Amino acid sequence: MITRTPASLHTIPHNSHESRASEAFSTAAEPPSAPNDWRAQLRDVIRSPQALLERLGLEREWLPGARDGHELFSIRVPEAYASRIRANDPDDPLLRQVLPLDAETDVLDGYVTDPLEEAEHTPLPGLIHKYTNRVLLMASGGCAINCRYCFRRHFPYDDHQPSRAQWQDILDYLRADERIHEVILSGGDPLVSPDKRLAWLVESLGEIPHLKRLRIHTRLPVVIPDRVNDELLGWLGTTRLQKVLVIHTNHANELDDAVAAAMTRLKSAGVTLLNQGVILRGVNDSVGVQTALAERLFECGVLPYYLHAFDPVQGAAHFAVSDDEACNLMEALLEHLPGFLMPRLVREVPGRRSKTPLSKPIVSRTHQGVDATATAPSAPSPADDEREPSSLNLTGTIASA
Repeated sequence: MITRTPASLHTIPHNSHESRASEAFSTAAEPPSAPNDWRAQLRDVIRSPQALLERLGLEREWLPGARDGHELFSIRVPEAYASRIRANDPDDPLLRQVLPLDAETDVLDGYVTDPLEEAEHTPLPGLIHKYTNRVLLMASGGCAINCRYCFRRHFPYDDHQPSRAQWQDILDYLRADERIHEVILSGGDPLVSPDKRLAWLVESLGEIPHLKRLRIHTRLPVVIPDRVNDELLGWLGTTRLQKVLVIHTNHANELDDAVAAAMTRLKSAGVTLLNQGVILRGVNDSVGVQTALAERLFECGVLPYYLHAFDPVQGAAHFAVSDDEACNLMEALLEHLPGFLMPRLVREVPGRRSKTPLSKPIVSRTHQGVDATATAPSAPSPADDEREPSSLNLTGTIASA
């Protein structure tokens, strides 16, 4: 049942809240930033296929197809990320994630613009409420990097950029529903937003008594590690909410020393660090790559969390890996990783109240020479659209040592 929060629980006077909101949404110019400041890096990105191909020394034969894909979903690659892409290698796994291809223009049956049907669960602009005790807020419609496989590449962000008044409506919605315990900041990438606005939002969330957890899904600390600055650590460190930050990483080559240092800073602020990725053909669809990724994540202080089956989004079919292939990969991965480094393979099925774990029967021979068949649970896990941390099962679909 939805109940109204008593006025006595709102400990911050209305005028004070309005003053902080005004400052957070001020359009006054930001002070000039240093060259290595994350805001400067966010502006200084590669924005054309030609610029990326020339930087990497790749043949111009790739350009026509890249331009076609770019017309549908623009290229955007920060310099810090581009520096990790191998030159003269069209099959580099990082390049495959960001370079547009002519295959993106193919219109295929079964591939849609809203594969998760999120539009059905949007009671207010910028708010997605699919699961009883969790909500997702679109804190930003922008990203530092445009990933070619993005399941929200067609999302109508212009319709989901809350104004200052609409943010107040969202906060009122959260106050009114005491079943909600967790808020997930997503986007786009929430960390594209200015720190003063995020600080105001997180402080406002912390004033709602029944909220317990703040979860942030972001790729920014991976693609621009300098985003983890003192201002960000300041507002993260002062909230009463339990803090979980989920980075989005698909390959160990993305995790250089600068990213590792950023993860160390986040951990020092008391943030729980998890990773979720997507299984992508030609990027990470092998046991060796997934093993290296899990090991490197752990070196950086991050636990593997989810490995998502590919969502059938229009324009990205060339990344698709079948569920059978994905399950076979996970079965083989059990022989290479301890249970706590096994991500959980899941698929988001529109209309279901949780994510669906993917698994297959596994036949093994017992010490007595008898075949024994085990099947991982097939019931959906209690997850939201980016999974419930309090119910983490870090042992993967089948328990491992």
